[in-house]
Amino acid sequence: MDTRIPEMTVRTLVERLATSDPAPGGGSAAAVAGAMGAALVQMVVELTLGRPAAEGHEETLAEIRTAAAAWQSELINLAELDANAYDAVVRARRLPRDSELARHARSVQVDGAVREATRIPLATAQAASAVLDLAEQAAPVGNRNAISDVGVAGLLAISALRGAALNVQINLPYLTSDETLRNEAAAEIASLLANADERDMAVRRAVAERLR
Repeated sequence: MDTRIPEMTVRTLVERLATSDPAPGGGSAAAVAGAMGAALVQMVVELTLGRPAAEGHEETLAEIRTAAAAWQSELINLAELDANAYDAVVRARRLPRDSELARHARSVQVDGAVREATRIPLATAQAASAVLDLAEQAAPVGNRNAISDVGVAGLLAISALRGAALNVQINLPYLTSDETLRNEAAAEIASLLANADERDMAVRRAVAERLR
């Protein structure tokens, strides 16, 4: 890409996603969604600290703010890494296969590229899961006037988690059978998704309660 994802305008990123170029794609979109979720959590904290609603929750809110800022930065970085990882897979698959040596070299490159293209969305899923936790923590204590923003943060986080999981799952069959990441990634994604619906609903319920 001519421009790195962190440097793109929103319009440019959306327009790039709409082209026939598969990178950036769903993995990057999931990471950006997670980053926006983290940013909204941080915004709600900023709108809460220093107000009467924050009384007795200052330490928790400060911790949420710090974590949200960190995950926001990490997820933007993962959006860029995801696009680069897919590009690496495409380049590796285009390597020559006109000799035994070339085929072996290509195989090594493809295996490494697919491994990275699996590792990155796995990290995105883990980060998005952490953002979902932050939304759940912020829902009961955040500024009531911004509680809808906590709800949006939760929706973005769960979407990022599920989207990243799909990008892990689509790559698993291309990992070699002796690749430890294959089983590890499958198990981690299964664990992250096991209670995803319950966690999603917990945020929604907390938000709905405070909207009344």
